[in-house]
Amino acid sequence: MIYLDYNATTPIATAVRNAMQPFLDTHFGNPSSGHALGRLTAQAIETARSELASLLNCQANEIVFTGGGTESNNMAIQGAMFRHAPLPNMAVGGGHLVISAIEHPATSQVATFLESLGNEVTRVGCNNQGVIDPADIEAALRENTVLVSVMHANNEVGALQPIAEIAKICRERGVLCHTDAAQSIGKVPVDIEELGVDLLTLAGHKIYAPKGIGALYVREGVELEPVLHGAGHEQGRRPGTENVPYIVGLGKAATLLTEDLETAAERMRNLRDFLETRLVREIHPSPTVNAGEAERLPNTLSINFPRVNGAELLAKCEDLCASTGAACHSGISSLSATLRAMQLDEQTAQGTVRLSVGRGTSEDDVQRAASMLIEAWQSLQ
Repeated sequence: MIYLDYNATTPIATAVRNAMQPFLDTHFGNPSSGHALGRLTAQAIETARSELASLLNCQANEIVFTGGGTESNNMAIQGAMFRHAPLPNMAVGGGHLVISAIEHPATSQVATFLESLGNEVTRVGCNNQGVIDPADIEAALRENTVLVSVMHANNEVGALQPIAEIAKICRERGVLCHTDAAQSIGKVPVDIEELGVDLLTLAGHKIYAPKGIGALYVREGVELEPVLHGAGHEQGRRPGTENVPYIVGLGKAATLLTEDLETAAERMRNLRDFLETRLVREIHPSPTVNAGEAERLPNTLSINFPRVNGAELLAKCEDLCASTGAACHSGISSLSATLRAMQLDEQTAQGTVRLSVGRGTSEDDVQRAASMLIEAWQSLQ
């Protein structure tokens, strides 16, 4: 198998698995317990918190562990709206939220839910390269705007967003700013102080840690209404006994990313560019590349194969793992929200395939994948 779907999920790194193992076997104490095993696991959590803080350049007490990216987005968006925009005699409603039209469902569906409760939502479009204009965000702000949520990098086409500019506009207007950085962390530098955001989402299974673990950065002083209620775990923000083995794994993954981010990113970019160049050169008419003129993730290639259906193309490549869109909702055959916002026509979008390389991808992998895709495309003509 050739795996080119790293934007969907990553394998667990060997060093991450090894770090987790003792906490699956012998270090099983409850972190809230006062005895030796409890103190050991509690310390492991704080070590992991510091490791994530080092990766993001923030304070350790600004990291909240969650069950994944979706939970982090819900905690950030619902938590901000519930705390800062209550209606009289109601716990929720009455505020204004701004998101982009290219958000993952983990953000866009939260916005739809908040709309059903009486909040107002503005969805800001993008250009044909999948990039949001900060001026459009600024134009969307109102007196009752509570939060702006724009992803750092698009999961389908890889386009990077001008988050630092958007956050600066929000800060000047007294509006909170959240970014979902699940796709960008580990591929490009993500520095909290440079971005200037108040809230940032991270997902473990995008950075060689397990599925089912994530984190939310919450800038010190930012108040959120808890989405879950229970005991006072995670500074009262996320109740429930902590998932210690996975938290330890997430911390270890963060240290691996800190060590060689620049080198790994350059290697992934070279592999992606080789794959793109060969496909464009050897298929006629040449495929077009989504967000090809934008600053994008170094590992991501969203390419439109002419005169074929992307799903049928991949079906002919039995040994290739890739995607026709975002894995979380690839079962839907209609045009994705991202491609629609980029104004890609339906016929072109039918041939869209997302190929995303990772740290485990080899030169032989991309050579073989290119050959498979070219042969499959030719067989469908």
